[in-house]
Amino acid sequence: MKIDVINLSSTKVREIELDDSIFSSEIRSDIMARVVKWQLAKARSGNHKAKTRSEVKHTTRKPFKQKGTGRARQGMTSVPNMRGGGVAFGPVVRDHSHKLPKKVRALGLKSAISSKFKEGKLFVIENLNIETNKTADLSKILGKLGLKSTLFVDAQVVNDKFKMASSNIIGVDVLPNIGLNVYDILKHDSLVLTEESVKELTGRLNGN
Repeated sequence: MKIDVINLSSTKVREIELDDSIFSSEIRSDIMARVVKWQLAKARSGNHKAKTRSEVKHTTRKPFKQKGTGRARQGMTSVPNMRGGGVAFGPVVRDHSHKLPKKVRALGLKSAISSKFKEGKLFVIENLNIETNKTADLSKILGKLGLKSTLFVDAQVVNDKFKMASSNIIGVDVLPNIGLNVYDILKHDSLVLTEESVKELTGRLNGN
């Protein structure tokens, strides 16, 4: 399976061969959902916390006498049913992450990439080399390419000028090849890979 390689001027440079097992694999929505859930769970800080009855500030004095008030007996004000008392079974600081097999994560990534290719929203660009790091100049380039909500994927090292110029453009993100993930692919309308990142991605997902 071949695809055109274009440059930042939207001119065809050459054609390259794509690995069918990566760019034209079966699209598994269920697997992609599992991977996205795994990613978002890892990203949760888990620092939510409610004080229990042993942590709230309170007096140890008995709030009212045992009998004669008509109220239920109480020993102290820290209990959950009293105003200002601790919370019963409230949230605690915890790690929300869970394990997901490496093969499932790889399958989810292949499915996400293949879905963009099938929709005609995957593009291969020669490189991300631009002359200036000005946002205005990059905006003009993206306008000619017809790209808005786009994820750019460079090789292991992202072009600094491109990264700086794209940082102020809403909907445009750039990642190194190793950072490519299912959530960011699905979040953007288009996926643009550099020619070098295609080679690295193919080796990465084929276990080389």
